[in-house]
Amino acid sequence: MSQSDILVIGSTGKTGRRVVRALRERGASVRAAGRSTDVRFDWDDDSTWAPALTGAHAAYIVDRQDKPGVWDAESQIRDLAKRAVDCGVRRLVLLQARTTGLVGGKDLSAGEGGVRDSGAQWTVLRPNWFFQNFDEGVLLDAVRAGELRLPAGDGREPFVDAEDVAEVAAAALLDDGHDGRVYDLSGSRALTLAEVAEEISRAAGRPVAYVPVDHEEYVAELVSYEVPADYARFVADLVAQIRDNLNAEPTGTVEGVLGRPPRDFAAFARQAAADGAWAL
Repeated sequence: MSQSDILVIGSTGKTGRRVVRALRERGASVRAAGRSTDVRFDWDDDSTWAPALTGAHAAYIVDRQDKPGVWDAESQIRDLAKRAVDCGVRRLVLLQARTTGLVGGKDLSAGEGGVRDSGAQWTVLRPNWFFQNFDEGVLLDAVRAGELRLPAGDGREPFVDAEDVAEVAAAALLDDGHDGRVYDLSGSRALTLAEVAEEISRAAGRPVAYVPVDHEEYVAELVSYEVPADYARFVADLVAQIRDNLNAEPTGTVEGVLGRPPRDFAAFARQAAADGAWAL
């Protein structure tokens, strides 16, 4: 592998596989890494880190704070960033989350200090909730069932397309001018979950309802489905960020980086429906 390689950690994930594609479309040499890929990378096995990093000049980093159980993002990302620099990596792009305060007891920006202090060029991406949570993520089954039961109240969220996030990541990995920047990434308009349900209903051609539920009721409901209690609390607290309008203001960052407006949720919904994501 050449010194021009870019390592993408989590290359089969929601953003990772899109970052791989965006980089390759721009002609970059990509090293796609994960627990089950040819280039193996496992956060729980640090013996896989140096082989994945050696020979790469830039790396896209996704942490694992959205998994059940305790995960020390601050120390692990700091350790990885140091290992990366020791292996010759000169540019780090870290995906975190646009959140305020703790979520399920976790600080979802805890890893930022590790890349800031690494000595490498760094960029941090903080996206809002992805569009893709509705067609390939945690909310897909609820959409197909026709009922989004969430403790989001009447709060608003400027949902963002994971494709736009991936293009911003590719720009930060390939282009100059992004060093030392923290990018809050959102769509162009903030929607309530009721408005999201209306957009999906219109695109899918069948009714999908939003049903606001109590926070603790939602936690208990997830636990009843054998979701680990700590993860149920994490998801509920994450949804509560929407309810409390903590990150409801759209940003102009996607357009500022890419030179075009972010994709609108309605366009996403039409494409997802056309692709059969919500077919019964």
